[in-house]
Amino acid sequence: MKPRLFSIIYDDDDILAVNKISGLAVSADRWNYSKRRLDTLLAEVTGRRLFTVHRIDSGTSGIVVFAKNAAAHRRLSIAFESRAVHKTYTAGVCGVPQWSETVCEAPLVVNGDKLHRTIIDKYRGKKSLTRFRLLYSAGRVSVIEAEPESGRTHQIRVHLASLGLPIICDPLYGSENPLFLSSIKKGWRGDPFDERPLIGRLALHAAKLRLPARDGTDLLLEAPYPKDMSALLRQASLHQTYASRPACTNHTPVA
Repeated sequence: MKPRLFSIIYDDDDILAVNKISGLAVSADRWNYSKRRLDTLLAEVTGRRLFTVHRIDSGTSGIVVFAKNAAAHRRLSIAFESRAVHKTYTAGVCGVPQWSETVCEAPLVVNGDKLHRTIIDKYRGKKSLTRFRLLYSAGRVSVIEAEPESGRTHQIRVHLASLGLPIICDPLYGSENPLFLSSIKKGWRGDPFDERPLIGRLALHAAKLRLPARDGTDLLLEAPYPKDMSALLRQASLHQTYASRPACTNHTPVA
């Protein structure tokens, strides 16, 4: 059975919000020419033109919002640009922070090197801010809630890596190695040759989005966790520890 590529979580006269899987691009860009894209799939399903309001990385699962008409597209685009939209992500990271909450304001340059990565550059970088809150730490990994105020490409990924906490399975800013339960559960006694990954893709999920509705009220959208992220959160909460452990090597490119 083929996995569902997306599910509709909200639908009205102005917007369509969906919860997409990891590995599905939102729309075309200069570095992604995949024929399997969320915008084209939705156009086929709905039979109408949809306007792309914002994007999340193809490797990130979670909420994406599309506008159904030009007026809604303009209103929502202004809301995103003016930072009137509140975004909440959940990330699984390699390492354990020494804080319960922190803020990263490292300035970012998008497409800053030959690999088209976003880099930290205090001279050329644009102002960027992400708030982080520790949810769970277990073994050598942690689950962190991220709230980006700005919307730079790969912002959460770069800011976490700059703190020594690269996101699990992030080949650009950390390591693409999958996460196994043996890295979380103390005293794990399973067969290492038969162990399957707990999560084997970029461990980042766009969980919540609060945006202004047409009538002036706030609309809160929530995307349920996919099975792999649910498993990560469940195991991290069951086996959480608070001992200080070294974080993974910082692989964030810095100019």
